Amino acid sequence: MADIPSNGSSAIERRTLWIVLLLNAAISAAFFVTGLVGDSSALIANGVDNLSDAAVYALSIAALTRGPVWKTRAASVSGIMLLAFAVGILADVVRRYIYGSEPIGSDMMVMSAIAGVVNYVCLRLLQKLDAPDVNLRAATTFSFNDFVSNGGILVAGGLVIWLETNWPDLVVGFLTAAIAIKGGLEILKDAGNEASANREAGLK
Repeated sequence: MADIPSNGSSAIERRTLWIVLLLNAAISAAFFVTGLVGDSSALIANGVDNLSDAAVYALSIAALTRGPVWKTRAASVSGIMLLAFAVGILADVVRRYIYGSEPIGSDMMVMSAIAGVVNYVCLRLLQKLDAPDVNLRAATTFSFNDFVSNGGILVAGGLVIWLETNWPDLVVGFLTAAIAIKGGLEILKDAGNEASANREAGLK
């Protein structure tokens, strides 16, 4: 039988998820504003990413008091959301490649540095949780993806300034989508394995 978290651990998990949810919602709004002002695909991509993360964290909070089967379904939804996000980002990259864009490298670098600190804090908070369930593991995957993407934006911003071209921004947008696809598939695989184990154990 799967371990049932104590009330104390559940309270810690809930508090942690609320913190990372609010931080992601705030950083998502900042990404959207700077992305639109700075004409950056990478920034807007990460804004959508962090917004979807916030939704997943809300789903994870709801899953904390539910049974194992509900939790695996919630994790599956998280994986599907991440894949849908990736498709949207790829479409935006293609659009900007065809019609052109003029990203502002300095905006990209400043925003990515701020977001990197926020996402690192989120990642560390999630990694400190004991025996995370499938939803908490999914949340950790999201935060790790965000942190990696922030580093890519920082490098791309420097290249945009140096080369005076938009292709570094587009490359990071594409790579962000690729990372999201990898993370989404990993979450779905983890949820599938968990669902199989639950069926074998007769859990609901």
